[in-house]
Amino acid sequence: MTIPSITLPDTQFDTTLNSPKGSAAAQRALDYYLKPAVSEEVNEARFFDVNRNISSEEALVHASDLLRCAAATAHESANQLQGASRDLAFSTVHMIDMAKAMVDRSLEGNQND
Repeated sequence: MTIPSITLPDTQFDTTLNSPKGSAAAQRALDYYLKPAVSEEVNEARFFDVNRNISSEEALVHASDLLRCAAATAHESANQLQGASRDLAFSTVHMIDMAKAMVDRSLEGNQND
């Protein structure tokens, strides 16, 4: 049995294409396939929200106080633990202390303005 051969027509490929930049069709295709869908912002009820009228400095002072309390809580919790759990808890204390130092530094910057 002989399989007949199929002759394909000579196809010319356009190899002169440069960047699709500037092509409206290409941009629409890229936008459609690559950009994530934009959803509407959902306003959900929050248990805690920041007063929109609070100044940046007041917010930083409050954040510093919250971090001080969090560090004290984590430190007391760490004292009750042993081994790796204690090490992890003290790591949390250390990270809270670093965050508090950054907030306090920001407050110092506000005073120098």
